[in-house]
Amino acid sequence: MLFNSIDFAMFLPVVFALYWMANKRLGVQNILLLAASYFFYACWDWRFLFLLVFSTFLDFYTGQKIHQSESARWRKIWLYISVGVNLGFLGFFKYYNFFIDSFASSLKVFGIDQSFYTLSIILPVGISFYTFHGLSYVFDIYNRRIEPCKNWINYS
Repeated sequence: MLFNSIDFAMFLPVVFALYWMANKRLGVQNILLLAASYFFYACWDWRFLFLLVFSTFLDFYTGQKIHQSESARWRKIWLYISVGVNLGFLGFFKYYNFFIDSFASSLKVFGIDQSFYTLSIILPVGISFYTFHGLSYVFDIYNRRIEPCKNWINYS
């Protein structure tokens, strides 16, 4: 669903009306916005919805664990898990084909003509934004600038 489509022209007023009808019930409004956001993202390509949900859960959970950990070692371990997984996803989707093509080209210098399988997928929409947004949240908790969000819905 694109912002300039008929589908979006119908989707937005429905979500707005439901949000308005929730009438300051913050929990209901947040659940509605989260469900509508995930639905909107899934309309673009439902296969990447898992990635978005997983990334959201990972950063929420690691933020909680960093805050709860009394040991500096465990705080770092949880930080490294979040950074590694988030940057791993970002690197895979943005740079996998680039590195495979570069590796195959460098093998040709040595006379090895090898073709590797490249991915025929498109980049998930907003992957850089939500990756770095999640990482900034985790780093802020690690550096004790903010307290972690207690509710996954509110964080999401």
